[in-house]
Amino acid sequence: MNIFILGGTGSIGSAVTAELVAHNHRVIGLCRSDASEQKLRSLGAHPWRGDLRRPSSWRAALAQVDVVIQLAANFDQDMAAVDAAAITAIQQEARSRLTPLRVLYTGGCWLYGETGDQAACESSPKRPIPAFAWMQENALPLLQDPGLSSCIIHPAMTYHEEGGGVFSRMLGQAASGAPLEVWGSIHTRWPLVHRRDLARAYRLLAEQPDQCGHFNVAAQGGVPVRDILDEIIRRHPHDGAYVVRNRKYVMFKYGTWAEGPTLDQQMNADKIQQACGWAPEIRDFTQAAF
Repeated sequence: MNIFILGGTGSIGSAVTAELVAHNHRVIGLCRSDASEQKLRSLGAHPWRGDLRRPSSWRAALAQVDVVIQLAANFDQDMAAVDAAAITAIQQEARSRLTPLRVLYTGGCWLYGETGDQAACESSPKRPIPAFAWMQENALPLLQDPGLSSCIIHPAMTYHEEGGGVFSRMLGQAASGAPLEVWGSIHTRWPLVHRRDLARAYRLLAEQPDQCGHFNVAAQGGVPVRDILDEIIRRHPHDGAYVVRNRKYVMFKYGTWAEGPTLDQQMNADKIQQACGWAPEIRDFTQAAF
């Protein structure tokens, strides 16, 4: 298939790009810098110079593909509007097609809000944290548009070998000998998935256009932060000291997005396993390098 990816050089996007290329899909990746272009080429993708904020600079690429994957996101104040404009461009392109355009849009576990002892499945109520409520709003027209075949993918908190992903902050503190900073509580649970397993989920859903709607992707439904701390301390010469920061503190210091890691969450990913045959290769984060 021919696939256009927005955000194909990011932490998750680079893994998705590599996974698609490895399975003989032709990937076109949006880039706006020489460095991004070089990275896409190194991954085996075809760079398309443009800017996410200017859909006119990349809309022509949509006519060449069967699938669009939206993985581009940041914490800028205008991201909601930028994302909405990108979705509008995708919808407009789809109107000129004879068959529905396949679209994979990225949501996230934080759209479920605090779940506590209940594991969120795709039909669970969405109670997004305010910093990312726009994702839920922007996803709705994709699901309602008859010219599109759309999935909303909700990744668990993602980790990987290159910097650790969601573990990166605590890994940096462990390496420097500083106390590990816990956001919320050591009893807070995080749903987890390795980046390579998540990338395979994107590829499987891209290949199965009959699968639409919401899909959770998690290898572990809810791992206590206490267990993550213990594993990081086990891997580093660290005295085990940690400090707990409450939600108000981390949101004030780091921004409203920081509410996400303070949520006590569990996530169920049975749907994608049953619908697509997806199964994580890394079922326990302690088995992985990071």
